[in-house]
Amino acid sequence: MARRFGRGMTLAEFERVVSEALDSLPKRFADLIENVVVTVEDEPGDDDLDGTEDGEDGDSELLGIYRGVPLTERTEYQPELPDEIVIFRGPINRITHTRSQAVHEVRETVIHELGHYFGLDDDDMPH
Repeated sequence: MARRFGRGMTLAEFERVVSEALDSLPKRFADLIENVVVTVEDEPGDDDLDGTEDGEDGDSELLGIYRGVPLTERTEYQPELPDEIVIFRGPINRITHTRSQAVHEVRETVIHELGHYFGLDDDDMPH
């Protein structure tokens, strides 16, 4: 039986889980990722929440966000600044009840945001 999760993962533990999720990516996809920084923030800011769609009940959580230009929309003149994927610790801790659920949600969120990097829309992804 899974133990109760309490307040969720600490920042250090959460960052470790994000790193493990990245390390677990299939090599063929990991090799395609260039100039992308993956970071952890506690909560999304107002700019992150602008333009996101709330669930019908208005209480959905933003778990991660991709900040950059998808590969499919780039030109040879794009600036060389790194793209950024941010995984939000607070929302993931709030929607999960066990460490196992949180680890699963982190991995799913990392994969989802990488989908945006590769040019997929939310409708193109199964989660």
